[in-house]
This record gives sequence, C-alpha cells and structure tokens, in this order.
Amino acid sequence: MLGYKTSRTGAEPRRASHAHLPARRANPAPRVLPPPGPAAAIMALCDPPGAASPPRPPLSAQELSQEVKAFLSGLDPVQGTPLSPPAHARCALRLLRCLPPARHAALQHLRGLFDEQVCQHLLQRESPAPGPAPKATPGAEVLQEARRALAELVAANPRAWAPGVAAWASELMGQLSSKYANRPGVPPAASLNELLQLWMACPATRALLDIYSQCLAAMVGSCPDACVDALLDTSVQHSPHFDWVVAHVGSSFPGTIISRVLSCGLKDFCAHGGAEAAGTAGDKRVPKIASVVGILGHLASRHAGSIKQELLRMFHESLGSPREHHKATVPFLLQLALMSPALLAAVSPELVDSLKPPVLNQLHQHFSSVSRDELEGVVGVVVHLLCHTSAGALRTLRFLLATAAPASVITAPGPALHEGVREACERLLQLLLLHLQKLVHSRSSASLAECPARPVPFLEALRPHVRELCQDTLRLERRRCLWQHQLLALLAVHSAPHGAAEALFYLLALARTPEELALAPQLHAGLRAVLPDPLPAAVAAAVAQIHAGRLPEPQLAQLLRNLSLLLQPRGDDGEPGDAALGAALARHLPDLAQLLLHPCAEVAEAACRLLAACPLPRALPPAHLLPAVRAAVRGFFAGLRRGDAAALAPGVRLLARLSAVSPAAAKAVLAQLVEGALGGHNAELFGGSADPPGPEAAPAPPPLSLLDTNQRFTAGLTTAGGVWSVFHAGVIGRGLKPHAGLGQRSPEELNRNTQTFLSLLLRCCRGSGPAEAAKAVAAALVEAVCPEAAGAELAWPPEELARATVERDLRILRRFRQHPLLFPLLRLVAGGHPALCYCSVLLRGLLAGLVAHWDACRDPSTGASPWHLRASCALVALLAEGSLLPPVLGNMHELFPELAPFEVHLLLLSVWGYLRENSPLPQKFTFQPELGVFRRDFGRDGDLSKHLAVLHAVLHRNIHRLGLLAARFYP
Repeated sequence: MLGYKTSRTGAEPRRASHAHLPARRANPAPRVLPPPGPAAAIMALCDPPGAASPPRPPLSAQELSQEVKAFLSGLDPVQGTPLSPPAHARCALRLLRCLPPARHAALQHLRGLFDEQVCQHLLQRESPAPGPAPKATPGAEVLQEARRALAELVAANPRAWAPGVAAWASELMGQLSSKYANRPGVPPAASLNELLQLWMACPATRALLDIYSQCLAAMVGSCPDACVDALLDTSVQHSPHFDWVVAHVGSSFPGTIISRVLSCGLKDFCAHGGAEAAGTAGDKRVPKIASVVGILGHLASRHAGSIKQELLRMFHESLGSPREHHKATVPFLLQLALMSPALLAAVSPELVDSLKPPVLNQLHQHFSSVSRDELEGVVGVVVHLLCHTSAGALRTLRFLLATAAPASVITAPGPALHEGVREACERLLQLLLLHLQKLVHSRSSASLAECPARPVPFLEALRPHVRELCQDTLRLERRRCLWQHQLLALLAVHSAPHGAAEALFYLLALARTPEELALAPQLHAGLRAVLPDPLPAAVAAAVAQIHAGRLPEPQLAQLLRNLSLLLQPRGDDGEPGDAALGAALARHLPDLAQLLLHPCAEVAEAACRLLAACPLPRALPPAHLLPAVRAAVRGFFAGLRRGDAAALAPGVRLLARLSAVSPAAAKAVLAQLVEGALGGHNAELFGGSADPPGPEAAPAPPPLSLLDTNQRFTAGLTTAGGVWSVFHAGVIGRGLKPHAGLGQRSPEELNRNTQTFLSLLLRCCRGSGPAEAAKAVAAALVEAVCPEAAGAELAWPPEELARATVERDLRILRRFRQHPLLFPLLRLVAGGHPALCYCSVLLRGLLAGLVAHWDACRDPSTGASPWHLRASCALVALLAEGSLLPPVLGNMHELFPELAPFEVHLLLLSVWGYLRENSPLPQKFTFQPELGVFRRDFGRDGDLSKHLAVLHAVLHRNIHRLGLLAARFYP
C-alpha cells in the first residue's frame, strides 16, 4: 500500500500512497500571508524572494504515526534506510507543524542542523575554496525552510509560539556563540563590531536572530517579558560571547528592550531579596542584574537618552507607591549604578536637578519605614557611588551643601523641606568627607618604580573647579565653610603638588577681608602636615598667572595686598609675619619688582607695599638687584608725583631696605635716585625744567631728513663737545623746538618734595658708610650733569687747558640753572668732605661760567642777576663746607650781595687761583677716629696771604658798608 521513492540527491523519501503529498510539492500554490503587523513585516523581510510555501492540510493519524516513527528511529519506514540529515530535519519540521506535543523534541533536533551549518560556515572562512561561490547545500535549504516554518507558526499564534521559540532561539545562539568562540578567525568578545559582522554573515545565526526578532516583534504590543527574560537568562549564561545578540536586538527595539530589561531585572532583584541582595556581592546573588548591566551598557552609546529617561521614570514612579517592587526600585537602581559607572554618569546630573523639595520629602517618606540596618546599607552604597562618580561632581556637591545647610533662612515658595531631609544630607555629607579622606590618605605613594596612585573619581572631577570651590569657601556661610574647607584640603592633597599650590593661590587672590584671608594660612598649616611645603609652588603659580596676564587689575592688586598683610607683624608684641611666605616671595624679587611699573596705580602701590614688607636676601645677584632698584626708584617718583604721602611711605621704606642689602646695593640705589631726580619730567617735582622731549615724544618727522640735509654739505658728522658743534634750534617750516615749560607747582610743594628726596637719600646712605655714600652721590651727579666728564682729572687745570672746555662749562652752568636740586645735592655731598673732590669737574665748570658772567656783566649791582648771585654764594659756601677752601676764603660769599659785579668777578678769580694751586684731592684729607670725620689741614697748603689780597682790597674799598664783617676775613 505504501511505496517510497528516494531522490538521487538524498532528499526526503516520498510516500507514494498519499498522492496529495507529491502533488502538494509539484504544484505550489500562493502562500497565505499573515495579517499585517510587526511580525508580518519582520517575516516579509526575512523571507527571500520566491520562497513562498503552499498551504499544508493536516496529516492523517496514520501519516502522523509514520512521521513520528521516522523521526524517532531516523530510518525510512518503507525501505528501512537511514534518513539523511536534511530529510530528518524536514521530518522534524512536519511534526512541529502538526503535532504540538512534539514541539520540544523537534526544536531540540533542529539544534543539530543549525550547529552543522555554523560549523560549515566557519570552515569555509578558514579555508576558502578557489573558484566561484559554492551552491546552496541541502542543509542550507532546510535551514531556510525551518526559518520560514517557525516564522509562520509565530505569526499564526504569537502567544502560543513566540515565548518558546524566542527562548529556543536565544539559548541556541548563546550556545553556538560560546562553542565557537575559540575557533580560529573568530574575533574576541571585546571586538563587538567584528563579532557582530561575523555572525550576521553566517546564515544559521542570522536566521536564529531573525526568528528571535520576529518573536519579540509579535509580543511587543502585549507581553514581551517572556522574550526579554529569555534574552537575559541567556546573557547571564553565555556573556560576553552572547553580547553581539544583545547589541543587535537592543538596537532594533531600544524602547522595548530598555524598559523590559529593567522591569525583568527589577522582578529578579525582588525575587532574590531586594535591598538585602544589594552591595558588592549583588552580582552573585542576583545573577540577572549583571546581564541587565551588560545590555544597558551596550545600548548606552546610541540610546543614552532613552536609558536615562527610563531610569528617571522608574525612580520617580517608585516614590510614594506602596507596591513591593516599587519599594525595591531605589536599591535596584543603586545596585545598577554600583555595577555600571557608565549608567551612573548618564543619570546622575539629571537626577540631582530633579531632587526638588517635593521629591526629597517623598524620598524621606519612602525610607521612613526601612529598617536601620537596611538604611545604613543604602547610605553606604550612596557614599560609595558619590566617591566613584565623576559626572556632575560639582553640581552634586553644591546640592548636598545647599540642602544640608541653606545659605538663607528665607525659603522659596512651595512645600517646605522636611527637617529629616536636612539631617540626612548633613550625615551623607559628613560620611562622604570621611570616606574621601580615607581614600585620599590610604593611597600608596607613587615612586619611580611604582605606578601612580589611583585617582578618586569624585575629586578628580573637581580638579578643574578649584576656583569655584575657593569662591564658595570664601563666602563663610555658616557650617558650609567648614565642610568646603575640609574638601578643599582633601582635593589639594589628592592632586598634589599642583592642586595644593592652585588652592592656596586662589584663596590668596580671592580673599577680600581679614577673615577670608585667614583661610589660606589655615589650609597651609593643614597641608604642611602631609605634604612638602606647597607655599613656594603657590607663589610660583601666582607669579606665572601675573606674567600671563590672567588676573584683572583689581584682583591683582588684591592679591598683592593680601600677601603684604600676611607678611606684616602680628599682635601687639610685634610677632613677625609668615617667614615661609617671605622666603618664597624673595625668590621672585625681579618678577615682583616689575609690578612697580604697572600702569595701574593701585597695582603699583600694592606691589610696593608687598616688597617693602618682604624680607630681602643678603646676597642678591646684580641681575636681580638692578631691575628691582630701577623699578623701585620709578615707583618712588610716581608716588611723589601723585603727592600722596601715605602711598609714598612704602616706596621710601622699600628703597631704604634695598640700600641696606649690601654696599653695592646702596650705591646702585643712590645713583638711580640722583639720575631719576635730574632726568625726564621728574625734574619738575623739584622746581627744575624737564629735559627736551626724546624721540618717542617728538612730533612726526618731516618728509626730509635733517641728517641727510647736513650730510650734503659736510664730509662727516659733527660730534658734541667740539668747536664745530651744531646746536639744533628747530626745523624750517615748523618753527623753534618746543621749550620745556616749568611745572605749575607751589613753592611749598617743591620744598616738601626736596626735603622728602633728601631724607630718602640720607636713609639710603646708611647702607654704606657716609663717605662711601657721599662718593656714590658725587659720581652719580657727575654722570647725570656732564656724562662726558665722568672720570676726569680732579686736579684744577691750567689756564691754557681751561679754555678748551668753554662749551662744557656753559653746559654745566645751564644744567645748574635748569635743576635747583643740584645745589642741595652738592651740600649733601659736601657733608662727606673728601667726596666733594669727585665733583671737581662740576665745581670747575660752574665757577668758570660764573666768572665769565660777572666779567661780562655791566649792571651796577649784583642784584640784577639774582640767579647768578645765589649760585655764586652757594658755590663758595659749598667749597667751604667741603673743606676745599679755607674758612677765610669760604666766608666771602657773605659779601657778594653788597658788591659790584666786577668785584665779585675779582673775588671768584681769587678762589680760582687758590684751587688751581691747591687742587681738591681726597689725599689731602685725614680721618680722625675720635671724631669719626675727615679733616683737612690748610696749614700745609702754603702761604694764604696772596690769595687774600684781593679780598682785603675789596673790604677796604667798601669799608663804610662792610666794616662790621672785616674781622671775619683776617686770619
């Protein structure tokens, strides 16, 4: 009755007794498509073109019995020969369609078919055959039939077939992925993209993935938990080799996978004890949560927003809900964050922003019924998460501070915050600081042979916000200041050495009151106990910030004032300031001295106060000393120009301290002061006229060069000091050169400035001996008044040589007229008697100019030339005070106002004659130790009477007016 016919290719045996079976294969009819929907769409995409299958009527009982026997025995029921693997698989497919109790056995048998196809695919990849691609094998054809059959069954009855088929497909993909993970050519599990490309190119695994996707699509509208649960179970068993399946399915169904994965994970978390299973061993007691973390981790790169939204939705939905799984939601989310830093980083900023007073009150009520031990565990997990998160660290810190200790007692409109919330935040903040302290101080110190200490993520995220933290700390807001100061110290230790220096710098730069400034020494004292002294690095950082120009002028001035306040003596007993800070600042003396020239007067004054309080080293190299001296001198004259006595005091103190460093420093200070007082616009401060403006202040040059014009008529350039010198009087077409006008300063101000300047010179002279200081001032005077005569012979020249210096003498006389300060300076030099000898060239030029003036004067009285009269009297008095003239000749200046010009000319000629015969040389002075001064013995200079003859003749001629003074001029 039954006949069997076997095809040549080993295809399925056909039953001749059932004519409808061959006819069903020979004349295929159009396949009935499932109703439109997600499952139909997936099936339509999975089926290749032309793969439609005819409708299959149910088998009879006899036919079904034969199929069962063939499937169980693996033999052809008619011929008794073994069934080929494709035929055996087709038999399993027929039982799958027609005999529901055989579903499990049929699916189990199909595993071998898929396994064989995967193995063949990998073998072909390992040793590809040359030539064209091989044709499809019978096994591949059966595999596609199995895929279509399962798709039809799922589409026809999703509730009955989708959960089981999804579980079978996901489990089989997990087994195949793990089985062939170590085969050559299979990428490692970490290379997810390469692994996904490999398995998606394999027809067997691609078919399994399509089958699972269709099952999930069919159940997504009703109850996809079973399909998602199967995916989670397989991920737990075969991760990480199964991750490629999770990545693909999650990318195809992100919304469903994210929500259902979290839902299934929460159910499993509750089933294993909920919050009691949380902690460091949560992934062992709740195995499915590891799979949840893995799936969400794969989806975080493209669907971070959806994950974040779903996690926040779960959190807010659980608050105020009495349902059991809602009570475990917060511990579940904490456990997820504990196992996945990526999830914590994604959700923490938005979570902190959403914690408004109503939410915080609900959260407090949510945990009010939790046992103390369980609550302590949750708090411990939160503290651990805070320490190991870097996303939104500053925002989280400010939220905790604002909640634990509000800055104001005035609350915003809305529900008031429960007192228990504040207490909880305060405790959480204290535990956070305690845990951070443990992490920071328990790190092993890094050396050259060791790896660097592991960073603390929370503190690492706060490193770029040191300035903001210092600003918050300096607000001194109740208890928050203590916590912020402690956190700042931990951050400084964690990111040492640069972090400690940065924190100290910002505290010093941003403090505005003494109370705020006290925080910097407190932080420094705490850091010195655990770190090398960070103060030098902080000062170096401040100098670097100043040089980079990153500090605004008000903040720069505030920084300098704060540093100077720390250096001031403290208390009534005059306790010295911070010695370590002074030593650190002394290393940067040249850099700080440049600030004395800052265009902002506030910054320059603050820099001067700082340097005046800063201890100076005893040995300063010239490269450091001279720039500081020049800057201090310019700062002194700038303060003198402003006329502020209070602002001038630090400059005076600074110059006095600089001159006390060493004798060389004192000479440099004196020389710079004299040069500065006689040059530029500073001369107006003492009643003098400013020098002609330099090239930088001159108007724009004319189109024609004066130098080029002169070179057309002369063979060479003229040099100053020669008999053919050219005096520039102006430019043709532009008029005379501008004259430097006198300043509009009152006599009182001029006298005050002169006294201040001379007092400063006297203070600076204490740095070296009086004689050496006077000598330095004398050298500076010669250099400033007549530079070409510096280092000239001190001896008085004869008449024939004096005629060659007429131009120089006129220039010296003109300089004395321009600068009234020269005479007080010469009197100061005359105080150290031998030092006036070094001004011989100035005295000689001035005397020669005065002699020439009185010789040419035709006025009846000396009162017609008031300046020359005053200069003549002052010159003779200077010569007498400096012991260059004997007292008898030195008193003749008392007669000048009562004499005629020619008589003054005669007397000055007698002075010239005496000085020519008795040259002003320092060797003529002897030091008297009992008096501590230099004296000159005029008795060794020979007969004085011949130099007094003119003086006595003038007295006799004017005896009627000068008789009372005659006794002073007879030795």
